[in-house]
Amino acid sequence: MKTLITFAACCALALGAAACGGDDDGSASANGGDKLAGTIKIDGSSTVAPFAQAAQEAFQGENPDVKITVGTSGTGGGFEKFCAGETDISDASRPIKPDEEAPVCKKGGIDYKEIQVANDGIAVVTNPDLKVDCLTTDQLKKLWNQGSKVKKLSEIDPSLPDTELSLFGPGTDSGTFDFFTAEVNGEEGVSREDYQPSEDDNVLVQGVAGENGGLGYFGHSYYEQNQDKLNLVKVDGGSGCIEPTTETIQSGEYKPLSRPLFMYPSTKALKRPEVKAFLDYIQANYQAIAEASQIVPMDQTQADKAKAALG
Repeated sequence: MKTLITFAACCALALGAAACGGDDDGSASANGGDKLAGTIKIDGSSTVAPFAQAAQEAFQGENPDVKITVGTSGTGGGFEKFCAGETDISDASRPIKPDEEAPVCKKGGIDYKEIQVANDGIAVVTNPDLKVDCLTTDQLKKLWNQGSKVKKLSEIDPSLPDTELSLFGPGTDSGTFDFFTAEVNGEEGVSREDYQPSEDDNVLVQGVAGENGGLGYFGHSYYEQNQDKLNLVKVDGGSGCIEPTTETIQSGEYKPLSRPLFMYPSTKALKRPEVKAFLDYIQANYQAIAEASQIVPMDQTQADKAKAALG
């Protein structure tokens, strides 16, 4: 993964004082002039992690007495820790499940807010030696659905390569896994099991890049960071082959694999000045942080809604 931004770089990207400092963006003292201090624990989605880490580095550059940790146990794993009161903010690549995770949080006395911070497209990629330009969602379903025995893409379409596949994808604690299986296979969590899973997208990148028949899917930012090692596959969701780009993901044209990304702060944590200031900082600098972490930023409507949700 590329080195994440320093505070100075964030300022340069944000283009102006409004993004770089002082009380206007909430990153300096939110405590009546007192210096911010404390610890913020974040865990969850590996897709959101680059964004969270970029925000962490930039914010700590201005507030060195605030110590922020960012874990990557997956969206589901992050919610488990969050609902148990072990973390302050949960990164998520999908909304919290109202019939599973939300009741656990309620039982544990954890109230929260849902704050969008960015957008993402799930990238379908292959090893550069596996020449694939575009796959339809029907072809992806035939490959990834529960019970699939497809070993070569040529079994789906004779015009596709007959190289034996090595499949890589997120583990079951991943929000990317949940979203992809729901959108492609038609039911969340339903997937073939004979692939190499990991909650760490960097491991998936290495796997696809290291196998001639490597094929997998993960958050688009990890493709952006590793373009020299991977082949990006366009996806046809019914309107022709669309390449995931900032524009097609932000607009939703990249169907059906575009999605919002979230941070869930607990209301208890938000009462602490350092946590509120960190999230205010993200809202003020979301564009620069997203660009630095190679994640698709929110549009203005999304940003306004997120700011209102944070309060």
